[in-house]
This record gives sequence, C-alpha cells and structure tokens, in this order.
Amino acid sequence: QVQLVESGGGLVQPGGSLRLACAASGTGFSFAVMGWYRQAPGKQRELVAYISQSGRTNYADSVKGRFTISRDNAKNTVNLEMNSLKVEDTAVYYCNYKYVSEYWGKGTLVTVSS
Repeated sequence: QVQLVESGGGLVQPGGSLRLACAASGTGFSFAVMGWYRQAPGKQRELVAYISQSGRTNYADSVKGRFTISRDNAKNTVNLEMNSLKVEDTAVYYCNYKYVSEYWGKGTLVTVSS
C-alpha cells in the first residue's frame, strides 16, 4: 500500500510562484512513474507533468516552460515548481503514483487570483 500526501498549495497572485510537494510512503518509489494532475472546477482531471524512473519528464503544453517536476528517490518525494502562475492554473493538484498499481493523493488546492 502506498500513501501520497501533497502539500504547498495556497493562494497566489497571477505571475507568482508556488512549490508543491508530494511525500510517498511504502516501497517501490524509485520504480514508480510519478505525476501531477489537476482538476479545475467543472472540468475533468488532466495531466500536468510526469517524471519517469530515470528522470525523464513530460509536460502539458499549457505549463511547458513555467512548471518543473523533480523527484528525490532517497526521500520518496516528488515536487512541482510552478512559476508565472496564471488564473487558469487554479485547480486542485493531485499527486499520482504508477508502479504495479496506481495511487492518488487527496489533493492540494492552488488558487491564482488577484
């Protein structure tokens, strides 16, 4: 069983920055593909970014050049650095783990508003 706990959400003005963190419990983290997804009000959950076991990354077009995903296998953590935030980035952000099974965190709310 894997548990994921997100942190770092909050209220930020447009153009600002936030850093989200996801801490994973259990074994197998270094073998997992880790991702960040988000769900805005009234919309479907969408992929924001993922990072493979080897550190290869992939981003949604809407966040390329603004967001950076990283992982620390020694600490079982994955981070999402978000810069130049826009109002449309407002959403609940979820951490995702894929290895053998798939697990989700409960989410952390990011609100971008002036």
